[in-house]
Amino acid sequence: MATPSRPHPEAAALLGRSNRLGADPRNTNYAGGNTSAKGTETDPVTGGDVELMWVKGSGGDLGTLTEGGLAVLRLDRLLALKDVYPGVEREDEMVAAFDYCLHGKGGAAPSIDTAMHGLVDAAHVDHLHPDSGIALACAADGEKLTAECFGDSVVWVPWRRPGFQLGLDIAAVKEANPRAVGCVLGGHGITAWGDTAEECERNSLHIIRTAEKFLVERGKAEPFGPVLDGYAALGGAERRERAAALAPVIRALASQDRPQVGHFTDSEVVLDFLASAEHPRLAALGTSCPDHFLRTKVRPLVLDLPPTAALDEAIARLQELHTEYREEYAAYYRRHADADSPAMRGADPAIVLIPGVGMFSFGKDKQTARVAGEFYVNAINVMRGAEAVSTYAPIEESEKFRIEYWALEEAKLQRMPKAKPLATRVALVTGAGSGIGKAIAERLVAEGACVVIADLNAENAAEVATALGGPDKAVAVTVDVTSEEQITEAFKAAVLAFGGVDLVVNNAGISISKPLLETTAKDWDLQHDIMARGSFLVSREAARVMTAQKLGGDIIYIASKNAVFAGPNNIAYSATKADQAHQVRLLAAELGEHGIRVNGVNPDGVVRGSGIFAGGWGAQRAATYGIEEEKLGEFYAQRTILKREVLPEHVANAVFALTGGDLTHTTGLHVPVDAGVAAAFLR
Repeated sequence: MATPSRPHPEAAALLGRSNRLGADPRNTNYAGGNTSAKGTETDPVTGGDVELMWVKGSGGDLGTLTEGGLAVLRLDRLLALKDVYPGVEREDEMVAAFDYCLHGKGGAAPSIDTAMHGLVDAAHVDHLHPDSGIALACAADGEKLTAECFGDSVVWVPWRRPGFQLGLDIAAVKEANPRAVGCVLGGHGITAWGDTAEECERNSLHIIRTAEKFLVERGKAEPFGPVLDGYAALGGAERRERAAALAPVIRALASQDRPQVGHFTDSEVVLDFLASAEHPRLAALGTSCPDHFLRTKVRPLVLDLPPTAALDEAIARLQELHTEYREEYAAYYRRHADADSPAMRGADPAIVLIPGVGMFSFGKDKQTARVAGEFYVNAINVMRGAEAVSTYAPIEESEKFRIEYWALEEAKLQRMPKAKPLATRVALVTGAGSGIGKAIAERLVAEGACVVIADLNAENAAEVATALGGPDKAVAVTVDVTSEEQITEAFKAAVLAFGGVDLVVNNAGISISKPLLETTAKDWDLQHDIMARGSFLVSREAARVMTAQKLGGDIIYIASKNAVFAGPNNIAYSATKADQAHQVRLLAAELGEHGIRVNGVNPDGVVRGSGIFAGGWGAQRAATYGIEEEKLGEFYAQRTILKREVLPEHVANAVFALTGGDLTHTTGLHVPVDAGVAAAFLR
């Protein structure tokens, strides 16, 4: 019996099995497939026994499934739906009926595959999307190969869109084939069953591993054909250079309908596929399994030039192919849409393949983009398996459209939470390993951005990136902003991590506080090299990327009250801040035609959490004002109009205000964040 802190034994066994199966990508793809268990529980109303089914809910992932991700349904009510089933033409209506079968509070929403699990007469059922199983499911003679591979222990079920009727089909197949432990679903995946969780898991793995062995032993050596002349992969360093040069351009193409975040991979699987003679034919056929093409679109955009082609030629050809892709996708939509179809969601590719270089994938956030790429790798594996033993034959285009523009899929998309203000935006923040830069990075990630943590201190940068959620949210780069080469490499890392850069914050800096006669030329040069020259170099590289990707952008300078206010013993620092402040005005005037806005923030007295003050600047300023260092923040607060201490997060708030969407028509502005210093009022 279940308790508030412990799931029912059958549900616990289901979770363990699901997590084990989902942890191995050979078994199923991310968020793909579903598992179930049936068992007896005490009805809290009658006190009698009630038969229940626990099944993975809509949108969950097997590898990380928890009890909250299960839908719990009464089996008697679920089976009773057979008596009111209106037929395949109206089977979508059955999904709403699942809600009336739910047992108790909470739990996940039932998925479209709930009927498959409830109608099959087995205590435990697994529905999975292994590459090996889909390879058989997508082979031209898949039914014959399934029989050859498994004999009568696994049965072929012809393609049918997921839904109530497919559940009835599988239930009938199981009943007619008592020796069978599962089935291969044409164009889709596999389903296995068992009397216990252990038996079901064993049967699932038997189907997957047997299919893998069959494809290897029965398959031909080069299913993708020989290597195309001139299409072999570039060397590692050259490949990275080419990918970084193309990334902003490709992101611009993939973002014509709406901004997208990118992901790049140059895995051996991808490079081998793109080097092969058959890759143009196979890529044009598109993916097959519904889980695949819902994330990768019906087919990828493939550059039809060798990697040795001139960069300008490759870019021009990509632009031509993108125009053709959009026209073809619109035609695909028109061929199959009817009066009830959802509106076309966009005609840009989700997958872009560059021979010799790798694959760019796109989505509404980094995880979605990365998963889309992983699904296309699954598709390559499926093509390889199918071509090894037969011919790759995905489901008909009309069926793909029915899945892609399914009313139930549209309803799921409409239920997605509203995007955060900085969703799809990629930020690079210098000096983000501590202090103000760290606070800015934290705020940008919280508002939906992906952030590159750029800092001279590699350890600090890595710690911040990890704390912010790791590579789907933030990546760390080590950069000395006085080095053109290191800045260039930082931006390459950014575009390869997220596809491009939209928002740059010039925050890196140091503070040298000395009277004029004690300030050396070395002090002056170091101060200017880091902040004036460094900001210029970072902004110049940012402008190169932003103009290439044609999505506009924001450049923010963290200047200072000292850019306006003249104080004693601070010549090097204050002059540098004035330089930065004027860079804002100059670049706002120059970059506006590209949709790039340039603004500044003028903080003052940010003592707590500040890397600059902790590095000796606090002691120097305290000595200048004749106070104890630990009272410096209080001192700064008391000299302001508002009598409030300024913290790093207050500077971060200003950065968000300038970039979060409301100030779309503002550029060349400096926002004071100093609690009110009248002498620094802008005139």
